[in-house]
Amino acid sequence: MGTIPDSALGESSDGAAARPVYKRILLKISGEALMGRQSYGIDEPVVAEIADEIREVYRLGVQISIVIGGGNIIRGLAASHRGIDRVTGDYMGMLATVINSLALQDALEKRGVQTRVQTAIDIREVAEPFIRRRAIRHLDKNRVVIFGAGTGNPYFTTDSAAALRANEVHADVLLKATNVDGIYTADPKLNPDAELLSEVTYQQMLEQNLRVMDAAAISLCRDNELPIVLFNLGERGNIRRVVCGETIGSKVRF
Repeated sequence: MGTIPDSALGESSDGAAARPVYKRILLKISGEALMGRQSYGIDEPVVAEIADEIREVYRLGVQISIVIGGGNIIRGLAASHRGIDRVTGDYMGMLATVINSLALQDALEKRGVQTRVQTAIDIREVAEPFIRRRAIRHLDKNRVVIFGAGTGNPYFTTDSAAALRANEVHADVLLKATNVDGIYTADPKLNPDAELLSEVTYQQMLEQNLRVMDAAAISLCRDNELPIVLFNLGERGNIRRVVCGETIGSKVRF
């Protein structure tokens, strides 16, 4: 995909030049991350902090695409457990991801970062429809592209949407920003002896049922040899560290 000009490179915390190891990324952010300490909705200061971190990576010359979940507003599966039809609930969840996408777009553009939202459901009054070649063109023009409304189909998670879009735009890596430090052998909240795995294979993820991404997303990345890095979004600067090749979180590989 070409080299990054020196003029686009920023500096690390110790003053040394920070050189990204990825040219084009797909960043997956959970909807819950936008809640902050709230129990529901969007915490604007948290969105602003996330936008600041994305801007830092943007200034390195990295091409950035993003998928955001909608769990801070509604989850289709959870809604179905409360009596809403599963398909209807999933479409409601897709619309929630569009709300989150627009919130992040607003925060990024206030920071001088050109951003486009593309949706898998046609909502032309607020966003572009997803067109793969147009999305790639935006990335080539150094615009951040946020993909909303998942895959546009019920029964698919935003993890699957992230894996799909990452492959469609030929991203170098899928970065999943979570609320834990990476992939553990067990739930660290329930098992204090759980170990953090710095590297794990796709097959191990599937065979050991490590529930950090759904099986469809993992299989799609495995079949197309797309690496995945899972890391803690809660620690300031982690997106930049991962993009610049620091060993943060867990990497999924062959």
